[in-house]
Amino acid sequence: MADELVLLEKRDTGVALVTLNRPDALNAMNMALRKALAETFLSLHDDPDVRCIVLTGDEKAFVAGADLKEFLDLDAIQLMKRRSERYWNAVAATPQPVIAAVRGYAFGGGLELAMACDILVVGEEAQLGQPEIRVGIMPGAGGTQRLTRAVGKYKAMKMCLTGKPVTGREAYEMGLASEVVPDAEVLETALKMAETIARQPPLSAQAIKECILAGQDAALASGILMERKAFQLLFASEDRVEGMTAFAEKRRPAFRGE
Repeated sequence: MADELVLLEKRDTGVALVTLNRPDALNAMNMALRKALAETFLSLHDDPDVRCIVLTGDEKAFVAGADLKEFLDLDAIQLMKRRSERYWNAVAATPQPVIAAVRGYAFGGGLELAMACDILVVGEEAQLGQPEIRVGIMPGAGGTQRLTRAVGKYKAMKMCLTGKPVTGREAYEMGLASEVVPDAEVLETALKMAETIARQPPLSAQAIKECILAGQDAALASGILMERKAFQLLFASEDRVEGMTAFAEKRRPAFRGE
């Protein structure tokens, strides 16, 4: 286990726990870790037994950023040929809801990875930031785009141009986190939330995720049209029948993802 860069635990609750495991480097993202993370998420995309995923690091760091040692001698063309965006996309394109459980540092690529998830549960003392400007570059995996969509132009400008981090509490107050809890409770909170989501009908959860992500950049009329069509399509599912029947019969539904 100590040699595995990414640990995967599938629970019988329908939740998969994905843990980044490069503690000696504060989970700094080198290419090996990026590839292992992408492979892990791709293996979960079509797994019917996984209905929600929790992504976490350890108490010291979610991800402290990119491993800069791998960038020192790169030129622009070599960097482009890496096509490292493929590895982020494996997380962002996951059909199941993904919860980032953030403790410690989430800097640079670490914050960008967290923002590629759907829900962020952060510790009060966690540190989140985009410090790339301090080493002569800029965010390159969503830091200027997802961050701005989450907190607005002015807060995003401040974070990216000063490179100064914010605490988990500050992140929550500016709209960058879904929930903030004491650091010791982050993982437990994220797992409980994931279990709640995993009990819901997975087709509905995936449709909701698709509509929110695709609709946030669409015109309102287009987004509402997309939402309505997804709503109508769910009436063809067995889970819709089960959910409404269970409600009428005052019992807990048993959703099967069909």
